[in-house]
Amino acid sequence: MKYVDEFRDRDKARSLIREIEAVVATIEVARHRPINIMEVCGGHTHSIFRYGLEGMLPRQIELIHGPGCPVCVLPMGRVDDCVAIAETPGVIFATFGDAMRVPGSRKSLLQAKAEGADVRMVYSPLDALALARQNPEHEVVFFALGFETTMPSTALTILEAEAEGIANFSVFCNHITIVPTIKAILDSPDLQLDGFLGPGHVSMVIGNAPYEFIARHYRRPLVVAGFEPLDILQSIWMVLKQIKEGRAQIENQYARIVPDGGNAPALHAVSRVYELREFFEWRGLGSIDHSGVRLRPAYAAFDAERRFALPNVTIADPKSCQCGEVLKGVIKPWQCKVFGTACTPETPLGALMVSSEGACAAHYQYGGEHVQRGAA
Repeated sequence: MKYVDEFRDRDKARSLIREIEAVVATIEVARHRPINIMEVCGGHTHSIFRYGLEGMLPRQIELIHGPGCPVCVLPMGRVDDCVAIAETPGVIFATFGDAMRVPGSRKSLLQAKAEGADVRMVYSPLDALALARQNPEHEVVFFALGFETTMPSTALTILEAEAEGIANFSVFCNHITIVPTIKAILDSPDLQLDGFLGPGHVSMVIGNAPYEFIARHYRRPLVVAGFEPLDILQSIWMVLKQIKEGRAQIENQYARIVPDGGNAPALHAVSRVYELREFFEWRGLGSIDHSGVRLRPAYAAFDAERRFALPNVTIADPKSCQCGEVLKGVIKPWQCKVFGTACTPETPLGALMVSSEGACAAHYQYGGEHVQRGAA
């Protein structure tokens, strides 16, 4: 725990808060409106609520909780496709645990399992491949989702299945890409953003260069951030320093994990197995061009979308659910009219209340009532 504790040191946190307060006091725009900083990654959102970081910051800083939770942005129609595959006779449907409770238009995967579908929780795509080896009389389908963080593991599993000649294994591919998502957010008329905390896990794979357009074309700073309290506070300070100095650059606070050039073997596997979709539907954000991937034709034998007849329809969220506004940072979780009443982790209406990285679930668990600012 030595190295973990170093990133949770109270005295260092207080020192960083003082530095943040000093920088904010010198930023002209902070005298007229809040400085809006979006943390793109759901892991950051979870840490911010867990450690009460939002309440420690000066009132002039507004943290905007972005769409970086892949389970949360999965549209309802794709959940219905999962259920349709899972309910196909002879299918074992393998999924990560946090995806089992995401509501579709009729039911979730957990409800389908309760009704007799063979839905199994796994910890990696290799676990699903092991199920295919152990059950050659069944079709095993792995529910592949996540940003570039989890793309390589799925790609390498497909390559392993190909090498072993395993014919009863396929992937329902819902992997998504981070860069078009940030661009769509920057182009949104609803938001005025001053800077970003970049996603640490995604950057571990893709490196820092893909974010250069944010600084070059949109003149916004982005700091790739780690996930411990001191990581996040230091990254916020780095963003504020750039704003104060009139700079817009891509900086890497998480250099102990994130190489500037990314992970070459992982990127090679990704480019070998996947190709970009023309567009992909996001929950609450609509269709975003080139924001998802699918398997290349060379790997069609492992593509569940080619193997199974799917409903493949677009279904709107319940009107009472405001996941879209929360995902885009237009409102805070507690401002949703069903938050904590009709929508709770036990009875979620929207995906943001399901995943531990969802802003609503994180605030419900750690936030209590509205976060009290300036309490540190």
